Amino acid sequence: MKITVVGAGAVGATCADNIARKELCTELVLLDIKEGFAEGKAQDMMQTAALLGFDTKITGSTNDYSKTAGSDVVVITSGIPRKPGMTREELIGTNASIVKGVCENALKYSPNAIIVVISNPMDTMTYLALTSTGLPKNRIIGMGGILDSSRFKYQLSARLQCSPADLNAIVVGGHGDTTMIPLIKKATWNSVPVTQFLTEEQQTEIVNDTMVGGATLTKLLGTSAWYAPGAAGAALVESIVRDQKKLFTCCVSLEGEYGQSDICLGVPVVIGKNGWEQIVDCQLSADEQALFNKSADAVRSMNEVLKTL
Repeated sequence: MKITVVGAGAVGATCADNIARKELCTELVLLDIKEGFAEGKAQDMMQTAALLGFDTKITGSTNDYSKTAGSDVVVITSGIPRKPGMTREELIGTNASIVKGVCENALKYSPNAIIVVISNPMDTMTYLALTSTGLPKNRIIGMGGILDSSRFKYQLSARLQCSPADLNAIVVGGHGDTTMIPLIKKATWNSVPVTQFLTEEQQTEIVNDTMVGGATLTKLLGTSAWYAPGAAGAALVESIVRDQKKLFTCCVSLEGEYGQSDICLGVPVVIGKNGWEQIVDCQLSADEQALFNKSADAVRSMNEVLKTL
């Protein structure tokens, strides 16, 4: 098993570190456009192998895609990160050309790879990866919903004073501060609805705090977060390579599901060795469906910008 992570910045390196620690592959390639950067990160990680007890071979490459040949999964994290006050949408012009180029180069050497998109704006970059490559839709997966759902569980666990691992809670829709939809009415604490323990005001606060979770961290850190995004990317990769059939919210191509078509958006999907294998209908209420439609309109508007580039 061979995995490539494109982009050796904070998110890419953290994702690669998680993949190596979990021994999800025998060979891991970290690639970056900055001279020597990926090589340095790879060497640093390899020097933890004896301490952490993993046998994954990690190599770095400065923009040499031939070293990624035969990859089963390619994770795309490359692009400029968000700065304080910047929206994910403002990244589209720069990151679109980067993501398109990465897809072309990666597939040249790994034509059968499953593509995982983390670069922002993630919904639009996933749509770009799908439309520009012509790959079967199940092989293009945007990670965002996994991260958003994890942030949702964090907010719920802080308010409920419980273990995040005991929570089932998902976020659907776009991966944006105004487009994501935390489904708090469907969230449970070991099968008990969380709404049983929270006032309406508390529920609203949790939803709002989840939606600005990324922006909050960007303001605090001065750049995009990396630990949770990296871990979320690795969790997605793990479900693919180990054929775990995990039910994750991921950004995938919709063709009539949830009332939307010609768009990539976050919905619950089963993730296995073939990529995403099934879209699960979580039975949105009328209010939730209205929010989902609004989210789709916003993402579709962003996708239109691709035509002007």
